[in-house]
Amino acid sequence: MRSGIHPVSRPVVFRDRAADTAFLTTSTARSARTIEWADGNTYPLIDVEISSASHPFYTGNARVVDTAGRVERFERRYGRQS
Repeated sequence: MRSGIHPVSRPVVFRDRAADTAFLTTSTARSARTIEWADGNTYPLIDVEISSASHPFYTGNARVVDTAGRVERFERRYGRQS
């Protein structure tokens, strides 16, 4: 590999806000926010909306995402065509 062209991989904490869980893994992503982990070290923190801890495919739990009734509103506006 050529030197100087690859980003540096380092430990980063990804926090899933929906499931209130956090994962310590390696990544090249950058963040200005930090968090103190259970081992006493401080790591960069990246908040994510969904991860394997909250995604229905991984958890086996179906969640209703359409709380605003978007499908019903679409059907009222444009009508269901057969």
